[in-house]
Amino acid sequence: MAETIKNGQLQMDGTTMDYIRFGSGEKHIIFLPGLGDGLRTVKGMALPMAAMYHAFAKDHTVWMLSRKNELPAGYSTRAMANDVKKAMVQLHIPKAHIVGVSMGGMIAQYLAADYPERVDRLVLAVTCPRSNVLLRDAVITWMKLARWGKHKELMADNLQRMYSPKYVRLARWGVPLLSAVTKPASYDRFLVMAQACMDHNAWDVLPVIAAPTLVIGGMEDRALGSEGSRELSRRIPRAEIHLYPHGTHALYEEEKDFNRRCLDFLTVPLV
Repeated sequence: MAETIKNGQLQMDGTTMDYIRFGSGEKHIIFLPGLGDGLRTVKGMALPMAAMYHAFAKDHTVWMLSRKNELPAGYSTRAMANDVKKAMVQLHIPKAHIVGVSMGGMIAQYLAADYPERVDRLVLAVTCPRSNVLLRDAVITWMKLARWGKHKELMADNLQRMYSPKYVRLARWGVPLLSAVTKPASYDRFLVMAQACMDHNAWDVLPVIAAPTLVIGGMEDRALGSEGSRELSRRIPRAEIHLYPHGTHALYEEEKDFNRRCLDFLTVPLV
């Protein structure tokens, strides 16, 4: 697989979009990352991501797409979905399975609704159809810390809300290193993306999603809760749902069967 691993960049709308690719299967899987992409894009991450998601690359070409590197104020999750479609055109991806995590799941909702011909199957993990109290509390806090330039505090708060108490105890020592690695030259892009999360509301378009959909949530998600997952499963026709009883917002890292659960849904023939 080593020869298929690539860090790339697209030209788009007068700016650039970072992406990574690995695997060489005929079918495509596109991962759309969360709000953390506003602090650090996928640039240079092809090798570690290929190792983390190697199971997906066995029979697929796997892509991870960042948001554009320059975003105007007021840029919405729907506009970001249009960017994903434009990236698919440039990369010659006619259709793909889409795995959207957190904010990436918000974008994926609009991608599936607005461009159904581009989406094969859809996984929406730890995301919601519209902002809620937990999400607003988290994002407003992060936006304040970003504006104040308190990056270490932002990372520490993010850690507390995203992960289980056990993980936090083990990982707390790494906050200074994580802060150094993720601190952007400017928070402008992060703040635009954070506001887009706050403004996201795909409620009215969810019933038109035709792609087979799996919704995954965590009962102990302290960043946006689990009710949004239930709302998505009720609103999207024939959507399946799995709620991890002790799942956190970072269940895609903490739950050992997350990758296999997604891959089974994306590959097992539908009845």
